[in-house]
Formats: sequence, structure tokens, C-alpha cells
Amino acid sequence: MNTANADAPQTSTWRRSLGELQLRNAIVYLAFFAILAFFSVVLRDRGFLTTANLLNIIRQTAPVTVMAVGMTFTLSAGEIDLSIGSTVALSALVAAVLLRDYGFLPGVAGGLVAGLLVGLLNGLFTVKVRIPSFLVTLGSMGIVSGAARTLTDLQSVPVRHDAFIAIFGGGTVGPLSTLVLWTILAMVVGHFALHNLRFGRHVLATGGQRQTARYVGINTDRIRIAVLILSALTASLAGLLYTGRLAGARYTLGEADLLTVIAAVIIGGTSLFGGRGSVVGAVVGSIIMGMLNNGLILMGLDVAEQMIARGAIIILAVALSLREPQST
Repeated sequence: MNTANADAPQTSTWRRSLGELQLRNAIVYLAFFAILAFFSVVLRDRGFLTTANLLNIIRQTAPVTVMAVGMTFTLSAGEIDLSIGSTVALSALVAAVLLRDYGFLPGVAGGLVAGLLVGLLNGLFTVKVRIPSFLVTLGSMGIVSGAARTLTDLQSVPVRHDAFIAIFGGGTVGPLSTLVLWTILAMVVGHFALHNLRFGRHVLATGGQRQTARYVGINTDRIRIAVLILSALTASLAGLLYTGRLAGARYTLGEADLLTVIAAVIIGGTSLFGGRGSVVGAVVGSIIMGMLNNGLILMGLDVAEQMIARGAIIILAVALSLREPQST
């Protein structure tokens, strides 16, 4: 038997699959430049391409970007977290109340601990009670949202702590806003952890081949709990960033972010079914969503038209990014 001829079809299939995978991973960058070019031409007289506006887009999307990094790990491990929006609100309100009553460190710690507890409960119910994370986080979304509304009786909590505002949204380091620095930090740390640390490799293994990962000694239950905690912690950090940027917190913070975060992550090349993730792609995806929002507003579209246009673009982009390489 001629093994060279027998291996030829397999080699051809492998090369075709690799080419399709590379094209799929490049979609986010092609979409980024296409949308940037489109708005640059259409809005050339409205200041879209100015440095101030582009930096403003990054500042406005910083909380979504931070959550997108956490969601990348969660989806890569084969889980999902639908409670991030309500966690944002709860953490922001806890931080604002503690800032007002006790100061900087209790405020920051309290906000992050609120997210940690939500993530821990999500993880334990998913792993120990064996309820799919989709259902667990769908339920916790309602519980946490109700807790956020109850905490301050639907009242906003202003923040007047200068140091907190400077670090989490209103400050600058040289020419750069702290929100831009938070975006860069989240991307660098997330990318390094996913692709260079053992934890990241275990996350991808857990999402790709969970049973095989167990056979080689990976504690997949611990990984699944860890990614749900990480998702909630990044939502808590996003809550702090919202609070710092707006100098206050209210129960509506983050309520519209879930779809945007998931769309950004999937557009960025992370598989909805686990085993593949891209932190850099997720960050680019979140900036794309920010550009869409900014560009549609500058075009003068009303809220309904913005929702229609944004939804259509999200469906198209996600449909393209979800195409799996064909196999024979």
C-alpha cells in the first residue's frame, strides 16, 4: 500500500482546516478595520477619527473589556456566566456604600469580595450540584439583581473619594486615562495567563476534552469553579470602573452589558463550546462594539435604529466567527 497516497487526503484536509481556522481568527481584525474605515469616511466631518474620540471609545468600553477577558476564560472552559451584569451593579453599590462609610480599602475590598462570593456560589452549584452553569447563572442573575435593588432601596450612591475616582476611572497617568491603562493591563495579564500559565492550558483542556483532561490528572472541577469566580471578579472590577468613571453607583449599572460582552468574546475568536479562546481577540471585539455604539450615535440614529443596526451587525459577526472548519 502506498502510504504517501493514503496520507495525502488527510494532509489536504488538515491544511484546509488550518486555513479556515486562521481565516476565522482573522475575522475580528478584518471587522475592526472595516468598521473603522467605514465610520472614518462617513463621519469624517464629525470628529470620529480624532485622537480624543478614539481614546473616549476605549475609556467607555473599559468595563466591557475587563468582563470580556473574564468571559474568555469561562467560555474556553466550556462554561458560561449570565450573571455578570447584575454582579456589576451589586459590586458597585457595595463598594460605594463602604467607601462612603469606611473609606478606600474597605470599599474596594468589599466590591471585589461581593463578586468573589457570587462566582464561588455559581461554581459550587455548577460543579457540586451538577446544574449547568447556564441555568445556575440565569438564576443567580435574578437573585443578585434583586439584592442590588434592595441594598440601597433603588437609590443611587454618590462617590466623592478622590483617590478612588482617580484610580478607577477619572484619573490620568501622563496622557493616558486610567481606564485605558486598565484595558491594557487586563489584556496583557489575561493573554499571558491563558497562553503561558499552566492554569490557562488546563482551562483550554477542560473546555476542549474534559474527560481526557481528567484522565491526565487535571482537576476539571476546580478549573470550572475557578473560571466562574474569575468571571464574577472581573465583573466586580468592571463595577468599580463604572463607579469611578461616573462618580457614583446605581442598580442599573451593567444591566445591558451581557450581550455585548458575549458578542465581543465570540467575535474575538473564542469558541462558544469551549477549548479555544483569545483574550486579545476579545479586547478587539469589545472595542469594535464600542466603535459601533459611538459611530451610530455620531450618525444621529435614534435609540431604536441603533439597536436594530447593532443587533444586525452582531448576528452577522457572530455567525461568521462560529463557523467551524469542515472535516472529512
